[in-house]
Amino acid sequence: MEPAVAITNLLYRYAEALDGGDFAAAAGLFARAEVRLGGGRTVTGSAPMIALWEQSVRLYPCGTPRTKHVITNPIIEVDEVAGTGTCRSYYTVLQATEALPLQTICSGRYHDAFARDDDGVWHFTARDYSLFDLSGDLSHHLLITPRTS
Repeated sequence: MEPAVAITNLLYRYAEALDGGDFAAAAGLFARAEVRLGGGRTVTGSAPMIALWEQSVRLYPCGTPRTKHVITNPIIEVDEVAGTGTCRSYYTVLQATEALPLQTICSGRYHDAFARDDDGVWHFTARDYSLFDLSGDLSHHLLITPRTS
């Protein structure tokens, strides 16, 4: 598989897992990654990511956050020799609940880094999760108040 396709698929697997309420699967994508949070904090590995989402994301009786993360505009740069890559992308989160009509609730950017294993499989090595730009009504989605960049 071409590196750009493999990297893009990782972005989309993250959105699919998070929107499905599968925090373990989403966090598994960051098992070997350092994730930069707001306020200069960082976390490394799956367990801290699961804890972060469990503490901050509201799940509904269906087991999901009732969201759709739409990831767009990926700008992917790959160093084939080094087996590394980066991607800058946008995200837009849509949500609908029984009390909230379908709407955009926030948007921002991801800055990600990747590496290719010896067996040719790509994985996240870093994500800047702090690039939160625009906020709508997050009261039905988050249990915390995010910081905007």
